[in-house]
Amino acid sequence: MKKAIGLLEFKSIAKGMEATDEMLKAADVELILATPICPGKYISIVTGNVGAVKNAVEVGKSVGDIFTVDEYFIPNVSEKVFPAITATSNPEKIASLGIIETISAVTSILVGDIAVKTSNVELLEIRIARGLGGKGFTIITGEVSAVQSAVKACENNLKETGGIVSSVVIASPAKDFIAKLL
Repeated sequence: MKKAIGLLEFKSIAKGMEATDEMLKAADVELILATPICPGKYISIVTGNVGAVKNAVEVGKSVGDIFTVDEYFIPNVSEKVFPAITATSNPEKIASLGIIETISAVTSILVGDIAVKTSNVELLEIRIARGLGGKGFTIITGEVSAVQSAVKACENNLKETGGIVSSVVIASPAKDFIAKLL
């Protein structure tokens, strides 16, 4: 069982690759994702036991140095986050949608974790910066009141950092729109 997740975003692809390699050498972690994102950034996501992930993030941050844009360490991450990162979530019903747009790729994962821990919602997808100019977004579903509560919790948690660009709740989304999302 995965217990923690570590997320790093770099403003140099080469430095991001070097930091990812050092993270994997320094700690017993599993690499979930390591890829260039636009514009000219690199993201690394690792998972494993709390101590190992914390160590890997610190190593990655140190190696990335001035090229580290953003980093998060989430102990006891919700298991629901992992299928959303790979867009393999499959909810039974979509009563409403919450879309939370974030300033950075790694913040979208933090938002997903906050949403499922604070309200009875499901994660549809955590989109990480591909074709988004370095931004990310998280899509959640559930009953309208639960989605509204989750979006508000995310906004409150990230108010000080300015990590959320915009958020909306769509009650009863059109079937054609849902079909294009999934």
